[in-house]
Amino acid sequence: MTTRCLLSLALAAAPAFSQSDPSGANQQIPRMANGKPDFSGVWDHPRVADVTKDGKSCGSYTPGCVQKGNGELSFTEQGLAEWKDQNRFDYSGHCLPWGYTRAWQVEYPVEILQTPRRMALLFESNNIFHVVSTDGRKHPEHLEPSWMGNSIGWWEGDTLVIDSTGFNGKTWIDTIEHPSSEALHVVERMSFLDPQRIAYEVTWEDPKIYTKPIKNSRIFVRMKPGSELMEYWCMENNRDLPHLSR
Repeated sequence: MTTRCLLSLALAAAPAFSQSDPSGANQQIPRMANGKPDFSGVWDHPRVADVTKDGKSCGSYTPGCVQKGNGELSFTEQGLAEWKDQNRFDYSGHCLPWGYTRAWQVEYPVEILQTPRRMALLFESNNIFHVVSTDGRKHPEHLEPSWMGNSIGWWEGDTLVIDSTGFNGKTWIDTIEHPSSEALHVVERMSFLDPQRIAYEVTWEDPKIYTKPIKNSRIFVRMKPGSELMEYWCMENNRDLPHLSR
């Protein structure tokens, strides 16, 4: 199981609980040994098929998820042409990676394992993982473009800011197929509302495809104790799409 492969990450960061906030707003928020919030756990989150629209449900039906869409998008000439292209390649239908941004948009839960130096994101969708370095490093000067990109994180108070770049431009940012390019830059902000809920905000900037940034805000909800990620393999029972109509 994927969680076992990275179990050492969880063991390295046994959470503590803060009682120092006199207002009560941050009481009982799980924290790591260094005092920073610990987001470790299995989280349900909204399914965001279309980043322009609002939503009020969790992908796996846990009560409490909310998603605020961006509204109408502003395309560049290149972006509009790609958006209107009816013959664009369906990479996900061929079991190629969904990429980092779209992996957050689907309905499947995500497990977070966290230490003071890194955060591991375990996506049930396609059994993929992604590591966010939080040890103070910068993005490499010369990045090899990839499906998941390169992510670094830092703290602004109790808010974790995740900065991601180095994408290969081959994926969409949502299921409805809003395009992206290799110029995509993603900034996410995560903070606790309470021990059971995370406030999540994401901003996409892609000057080749959009003339303005795209922004979503969401609420993630911790799944009930004992929840585990399930096995997911796109390749199992997959069919050759170009020949389905023959």
